[in-house]
Amino acid sequence: MNVLFICNGNICRSPLAEAMLKKKYSENKIEGEVSSAGFESFNINEPPDYRAQELAKKNNMELKTKARIFLKSDFDLFDKIYVMDTRNYRDVMDLARNEQDRTKIDYLLNVIEPGKNKTLADPFSQSEQDLNAVFKLLDRATDEIVNLSKSN
Repeated sequence: MNVLFICNGNICRSPLAEAMLKKKYSENKIEGEVSSAGFESFNINEPPDYRAQELAKKNNMELKTKARIFLKSDFDLFDKIYVMDTRNYRDVMDLARNEQDRTKIDYLLNVIEPGKNKTLADPFSQSEQDLNAVFKLLDRATDEIVNLSKSN
C-alpha cells in the first residue's frame, strides 16, 4: 500500500510518520511507496525540524526527506493519504478531483480510533514532551497501517 502523510509544513509530524512507516515496511518486508508533504510553501526543500531529527535518531530512524508541497498528482501515486488535522483534511479535500480521490483521504488517528476524526497536534512550537507524545501516537498509527498492509 502506497501511503502519503500530510501536515502543515512537512517538517515535524509527516516526516516522522514517513520515516517510521518506511522502517516498519522494511522490517516487515512490505512493498509500498511512503512519502510526506505539506501545504506551507516557505518550508519547501527545508530539512525536518532539528528536534524531529534528534528524536528520529534516538529511535534509530533517519529523516532524509526535504519538505515539499502536496500536489494533485499525489492522488495518482498513493492509495491512502493520511492527514494530521482538520486544516490538512480540508486542504487535501479541496484539491480532490473526484470521489475516488476523496476516498483516499483520512485522518491518521482514524487508524487507531476509527471514525473519530481526531487531530494530531502540531508540536512545532511546543515542548519536547509534546513532541514525544506525538511520536508515540505516530508509532501506534503506523503499527496499525502495517497491520492493514499485511492483511491486503
